[in-house]
Amino acid sequence: MPASSERQGRFATTRWTVVLAAGRSTSPQAERALEELCRAYWYPLYAYVRRRGHNREDAEDLTQGFFARLLEKDYLQAASRERGRFRTFLLMAFQRFLANEWDRSRAQKRGGDRTIVPLDAELAERRYQIEPVDELSADRIYERRWALTLIEETVGRLRQEFTDAGKVGEFEQLKAFLTADREKIPYAEMAVTLGQTEGGLRVAVHRLRRRFRELFRQEIAQTVSSPEEIEGELRYLLKALGG
Repeated sequence: MPASSERQGRFATTRWTVVLAAGRSTSPQAERALEELCRAYWYPLYAYVRRRGHNREDAEDLTQGFFARLLEKDYLQAASRERGRFRTFLLMAFQRFLANEWDRSRAQKRGGDRTIVPLDAELAERRYQIEPVDELSADRIYERRWALTLIEETVGRLRQEFTDAGKVGEFEQLKAFLTADREKIPYAEMAVTLGQTEGGLRVAVHRLRRRFRELFRQEIAQTVSSPEEIEGELRYLLKALGG
């Protein structure tokens, strides 16, 4: 099989493409894929609604209520109309929810037999309290937290790979180099500290960073609808982090 065809085949099995492929008729596979995405990417919405002025309790209720509605209703019809990016779909669906279903969500609250995406409210609020206190708009903080959540998911996957290989200690030693300026890494000094040769450390850091980039692209692929969108989404996320 040609390399391009092989990539297309692998891409077709990502979570968001499974959701989009469901179209008007939901399927158990699409519902599971959507729930997995929601579990990973709920915090940017919490930060968004907090920045819009809602207090902690209302932000938790709104975020939880939205996901309960999202996982029960046929929101998949709208997904294909919103450019195929899960990031865009999720925010637009949340904005509609806030505009149209605020009173209902407060009346229903959480519980009953509704499908719930578990939210760690304490963690969410701790994270929100250390958000930048400048004038970032709700939309901007959503974009920034989305990018950071992708990075967190990627680091988690990378750490799990090292753990599965029995090398979690090595990962803990090297993870600080993931974001360090390559030209400023004190290889000679750190090699002595870590009990490695300088050459060995350089190779280990290079492999770590290369694998991180691979996993990061894979994580982005989970949230877009075609391979052609990956590069554009990558540029967008880097801009969001820098802005």
